[in-house]
Amino acid sequence: MNHEKIEKNVGLLGVLTAIVISVGGLVEIVPLYFSSQVTDPAPGVVPYTALQVEGRDIYLREGCYNCHSQMIRPLRAETERYGHYSVAGESVYDHPFQFGSKRTGPDLARVGARYSDEWHRAHLNNPRDVVPESNMPGFPWLATTKVDSDITARKLKALRMVGVPYSDADIAGAKAAVEGKSEQDALIDYLQHLGLASKSWKN
Repeated sequence: MNHEKIEKNVGLLGVLTAIVISVGGLVEIVPLYFSSQVTDPAPGVVPYTALQVEGRDIYLREGCYNCHSQMIRPLRAETERYGHYSVAGESVYDHPFQFGSKRTGPDLARVGARYSDEWHRAHLNNPRDVVPESNMPGFPWLATTKVDSDITARKLKALRMVGVPYSDADIAGAKAAVEGKSEQDALIDYLQHLGLASKSWKN
């Protein structure tokens, strides 16, 4: 039997498996590049400000994504806890996006404006001051470390190269927009932005 020959020939089985996976991947993935639901921003979604870009980079640098996802799945238990499920158009300006599925802490896709800036400051300095059962580490150094404003404009230029519509004025004003701001200011500004656009279209 041909089937038996394939199973006994490791090399042939490997090649055929790779072909099947490649074809399946192409069929599933390639059409997404031409879907407006994936490539166009959802209503209300705008590029991050210069300070939010810096905040997002701090979020990545400190490994926040290891414990917090930014992807609410379309399941009742998730939407009741976190809000409207995530849509691809929310993340068109994220490079890389922060979907994920690991949740040691809560999902942050809709955390924007849920808490005050002062709550976030206390939470970042010592999470147990506001959430006694939290096992999140504190990040007190963010309050005293200044954002490196000399590289912000370069970050916006790089993002423009991959499709984020920053204008020349946005790039020119990037340094001034973050000058003197702490890394804590930047991270809080990023967190306070998350999910705000969904208020214009969620059920």
